[in-house]
Amino acid sequence: MKRYKIQERHCFYIDKTKFIKEWWENEDEVTLITRPRRFGKTLNMSMVEQFFSIKYAGRGELFQGLSIWENEKYRKLQGTYPVISLSFAAVKEKDYESTVQRINQILTDLYYENSFLLESDCLLPEEKEDFRQISRGMSEVTATMALHRLSRYLHKHYSKRVIIIG
Repeated sequence: MKRYKIQERHCFYIDKTKFIKEWWENEDEVTLITRPRRFGKTLNMSMVEQFFSIKYAGRGELFQGLSIWENEKYRKLQGTYPVISLSFAAVKEKDYESTVQRINQILTDLYYENSFLLESDCLLPEEKEDFRQISRGMSEVTATMALHRLSRYLHKHYSKRVIIIG
């Protein structure tokens, strides 16, 4: 059920958007959030993605009425950053080879979601060729650099640092 439906029905709702402000103002290069299972990590990651991601530009209604929306600075930040969001929750394979294949699938899906970059004038022909090397059957060497390269390509395209959530 969407947050605003919960609020309209006067259900119990906890506004966690202060986390966005606190996290942003810390200016950490890397943030590691460890909590027990069922403690809201995925919810927070989803919230951060939807707040910052260019994919959600113009979707301020998702945050209207919440504490983050009270500050003009943060209203201007909403939907303005390239965000890579990935989860390894589905990686439950029983052997190394299957695990590598599953991770390759996740990386391939990320590249597919960002295939618009192949049309970008910001990427060099060699970078576009490297982009096309990402596939389910890619080598482990290629896979180890895939996230770093995708981040670099998005940075070049948008001229903004990339937020990686995983």
